Amino acid sequence: MSQSSVDQSQLPFWKRSHFLDRMTLGELVRAYFQHYTIVVYLAVAALCVLGFVLNPTPPLQALAAVGAAMLVYPLVWHLLHQYILHGQWMYKIKWLSPTWKRIHYDHHQDPNHLEVLFGALHTTLPTIAMATLPLGWLIGGTGGAFASFATGILTTCYYEFMHCIQHLSFKPKWKWVQLMKQRHNEHHYFDEDGNFGITNYVWDRILGTYYEKKDRPDRSPTVFNLGYTEEIAVRYPWVKELSGGIASGHPRRRTMGRNEAD
Repeated sequence: MSQSSVDQSQLPFWKRSHFLDRMTLGELVRAYFQHYTIVVYLAVAALCVLGFVLNPTPPLQALAAVGAAMLVYPLVWHLLHQYILHGQWMYKIKWLSPTWKRIHYDHHQDPNHLEVLFGALHTTLPTIAMATLPLGWLIGGTGGAFASFATGILTTCYYEFMHCIQHLSFKPKWKWVQLMKQRHNEHHYFDEDGNFGITNYVWDRILGTYYEKKDRPDRSPTVFNLGYTEEIAVRYPWVKELSGGIASGHPRRRTMGRNEAD
């Protein structure tokens, strides 16, 4: 056993590194409900339920607020994923470059690394609030806002868990999850410019970003770095400096190389 493995085993659970391609479904479930982002999401959802109880709105308005949040969420996520997380602008602004690195560049550098798969709370919570609170308030006042926000939070929990499933090293039994996993893996390992949905590819079809591997003849050369290349880093070095360089090649092979070096 290597020294790094010994050190890992002696660390508290979330001080260790966790890689989904080496985890079972049971291990994922335990890790998921221990992660601080999920704990915070569930706590916020519980507070929203309390807020709704204290400020109730008629059932039809409450259901409309929930339904509206469920409808708008996939579109909001798609647009954020395509134009912000995959946009070629955040890394060009020094004070935004650490945020871009944390919320998406690190995930594409190693899609199986669990710690950077979950969204960063300082970006997700305000985004969910902006997408759902005004909508819920217009439909059902304060109670509607709480209902809509809670829906956005719980939908995020669902997205995060299904996102984990898509990087777990196992074949789901349900066909619809298999297809979801396949489209997402194509996004990560073949061409990052498409399949921006996580659990819902309706908006990819509508907006023309849906694809299957057979539809695109060549692998994208920037699938693991999102276009942040060595050439780009000469002018905008901040993400490279924070990352200790720009990793190249398949993440699994890079990980195997580190293990062999150990």
